[in-house]
Amino acid sequence: MRRTTLALALVPLALVLPVTAAPASVTDNGAGESAARVHRIGGCQVFPADNPWNRRVDRRPVWRWSDAIVDRQLAGHDLHLDLGTTEERYGIPVNVVPEDQPLLPLQFGVDGEDYGDESDRGPVFVPADAAIEGGSSAEPDPQEGDRHVLAVRSGTCDLVELYAAERVRDASGRVVAWRAAAAARWDLGSNRLRPARWTSADAAGLPITPGLLSYDEAASGRITHALRFTMPSARSAYTWPARHCGPSGNTARDLPAYGLRFRLPRSFPARHYTGVARTIVTAMKRYGLVYADQGSAMYVTGTADPRWEDALDQFRDRPLDGRALEVVTPWRRVVSC
Repeated sequence: MRRTTLALALVPLALVLPVTAAPASVTDNGAGESAARVHRIGGCQVFPADNPWNRRVDRRPVWRWSDAIVDRQLAGHDLHLDLGTTEERYGIPVNVVPEDQPLLPLQFGVDGEDYGDESDRGPVFVPADAAIEGGSSAEPDPQEGDRHVLAVRSGTCDLVELYAAERVRDASGRVVAWRAAAAARWDLGSNRLRPARWTSADAAGLPITPGLLSYDEAASGRITHALRFTMPSARSAYTWPARHCGPSGNTARDLPAYGLRFRLPRSFPARHYTGVARTIVTAMKRYGLVYADQGSAMYVTGTADPRWEDALDQFRDRPLDGRALEVVTPWRRVVSC
């Protein structure tokens, strides 16, 4: 539906906190799908333990279309951690705000894109100085790229995500509102989905925040959720928990529907990697990857942190080819659009 974006952002203007892990109750979703602790952001558990983002997929059957889908777009492409170390513009930041964060009006329509009819309305608890993807300390207002803004409100534990976000200023330069092409809101304590065929800040109609890589979480030795990733082309279809279709006319069975879950097989040798890199590989085996948006093949998104350097070096020294992935059988039917 939208763009291929490689450059992402971290701006130290709003409070940007790391994702942390915390114990949670264990539920059983079937063989190989038991939920462990659920990671937290700003003190908020990121969706219930039985949410699809938090479900293991290491024992689910391989889908019959797996080989065709992997061969078409992933084979021959190496895993790329789409996050930054010293470069502020890489990585998607998460803005954490207090419960009493002042609200700002929200307008729709940016650069000819307007998904207001599929968006949640404002006002929004996004601060005037929120970090925008693609910005930096010197240039906090990027002029191109996806320009995502993610905000978690502590206390109420809800999430707002904007796509193609811009600050709206008055004549004096004061920020008086936000403008975006699309906006979506989630209750982090609920499994409720967006309306059918509605987009979000991601083309698939999914939240971005629960699928981001965070260094602190990875350094804990355990990632307990699926990771967000991109591929160049999508089928005009989606499967649970995605809610939005890929480009109209893309009907080939070897194109992936939004929401499909990919994973590394249990036999994949994680021992070839150490530390944080091994934790990421293990997460890809247990929880897998969610196809969330069109973009470069095998780009896995995260928050920027200088401590990623060792993991980045390991994946450069020992590339992980996309042909190692397999598609797991969807929990629910694929909806063609």
